[in-house]
Amino acid sequence: MPLERIGIIMKIYGYIRVSSTDQNEDRQWIAMTERTVPQSQMYIDKQSGMDFERPAYRRLVKTLNTGDLLYVLSIDRLGRNYEEIQNQWRILTKEKGIDICVIDMPLLDTRLHKDLMGTFISDLVLQILSFVAQNERESIKKRQAQGIAAAKAKGVHLGRPAIDMPEDFESIIAKWKNKQLPLKQILTQCRMKRSTFFRRLREYRRQTEEGKSPKR
Repeated sequence: MPLERIGIIMKIYGYIRVSSTDQNEDRQWIAMTERTVPQSQMYIDKQSGMDFERPAYRRLVKTLNTGDLLYVLSIDRLGRNYEEIQNQWRILTKEKGIDICVIDMPLLDTRLHKDLMGTFISDLVLQILSFVAQNERESIKKRQAQGIAAAKAKGVHLGRPAIDMPEDFESIIAKWKNKQLPLKQILTQCRMKRSTFFRRLREYRRQTEEGKSPKR
């Protein structure tokens, strides 16, 4: 519900972010509803926090007006890039003139402690939490890279399973070149997508030129 503050209609907004579509945003959603954020004024992104080029966030920034209040559950939900968090905080609080309340960190509530000491403490806390958010993102990436390297070292195949070429692939290609088989029929027969077929065709031709037997 809009609130009257010094002659300005203040609206309350909430920003929710999860890194992927299979992650659950329920905790953030509950925190917003507990603070009476209208559902129509909650903006949700399911995207990495590496940068701020997110569709819902960009719409939110355009919607915000001076005097509005924005809730986020924690700094890492806002983003995970140290410099960009600092920059966006400045844009929101200085250029847009809104207040921000970080629910999990009461010291990051711009409605409070607007004196010099309070501002200094808030800026310091923001820098520390921004650093922690980016450091955690880099740690996650490092762990993922180590996991992938370990899996490859063990011979574990990552990604989609490779599609084998049919044993009569050479005959199929010959018929296709002679226009005896349409591409659509070939894709059905080989159980491949168009892009996969042409990739395997390039592999086949390269291996043939090198004098190797095509992999199946």
